[in-house]
Amino acid sequence: RNAREHAGDDVTVQLGTIDGGFYLEDDGPGIPPSDRDGVFDSGFTTSEDGTGFGLAIVRQIVDAHNWQVDVAAGTDGGARFEFRGVDRVSDRE
Repeated sequence: RNAREHAGDDVTVQLGTIDGGFYLEDDGPGIPPSDRDGVFDSGFTTSEDGTGFGLAIVRQIVDAHNWQVDVAAGTDGGARFEFRGVDRVSDRE
């Protein structure tokens, strides 16, 4: 939903695996490097209608599971969120 609100109905979202976790990536406008350090702060928003709670909640979930999350540019210029330290079921087999 968040990707669609920021990039429109034609945005493509991709989920995949990386070493020690997974990534979520879209092909929308991305997050400028100058905003990346603050996007997980409660109240951070670039939208007049935004609350700034969405990615702050993501950070709380990540912290509760002792994971790490980083934001970067996606392969198509959109936003890419990488989650690491994840104990995947396939890793336990």
